[in-house]
Amino acid sequence: MAPEIRLWRRMLPAQTDAEFFAAVKSLKRFISVFLGLMLFCAAMAYLESAVVVYLRALYSPDGSDLMLNRIPPQIIHIEIFREAATIIMLAAVSILAGHSRRQRTGAFIFCFGIWDIFYYIWLKILINWPAGLMDRDILFLIPTIWVGPVLAPVLISVGLVVTGIVLFIRTVSERPVRNRWLSWILIPGGCGLMIESFLVQNPHTFEELAQIRYPWELFILGMVVVVGGLGVMLFPESK
Repeated sequence: MAPEIRLWRRMLPAQTDAEFFAAVKSLKRFISVFLGLMLFCAAMAYLESAVVVYLRALYSPDGSDLMLNRIPPQIIHIEIFREAATIIMLAAVSILAGHSRRQRTGAFIFCFGIWDIFYYIWLKILINWPAGLMDRDILFLIPTIWVGPVLAPVLISVGLVVTGIVLFIRTVSERPVRNRWLSWILIPGGCGLMIESFLVQNPHTFEELAQIRYPWELFILGMVVVVGGLGVMLFPESK
């Protein structure tokens, strides 16, 4: 048996040759779909970062960090709807990528993580920002302003990418993903803790922002709780 076939045999739970080759076909489709999603999200992240470059050139031509109080309210409202449009685009391509609700959920989680990671990669390439992972950033505007060090959303995005891939693979290979009540408590609860760590009062300058201590303990607790919930859901105890 060829090494590639032996590897697929270990990965897939199929009992017969027909089941095995059907599962291999599904996983090969998964690889092509996720490569396509990665390209789409990386390209969309470039558009997102380009908007930030334009805003900095318009409202912070001196090269200092951009703050929302420098941007006219009309432009802020446009930015809020642009963020909402970005989420809709990620959801739309995820719906097309999956055949079931769980596959589409996995695809969306993966897309969100890839998009966010490449957003910072493109900003680093285009304007050499952030200088470091501990630099503060305005992360989101919906429903209010989210602020935190760049490292925090990057960690979340890495977790989203891994979770999306695992969820999609387990669904395609017909391995169990159990909706246990404990996971439905832990995952939303942990997400709430991480979101709460970002919801601080927006300062007028980045100098003020730098003086605000980011609640890392709240973020780490939230991440640990989410990981526990995902473990309960994605890796149920074997009988």
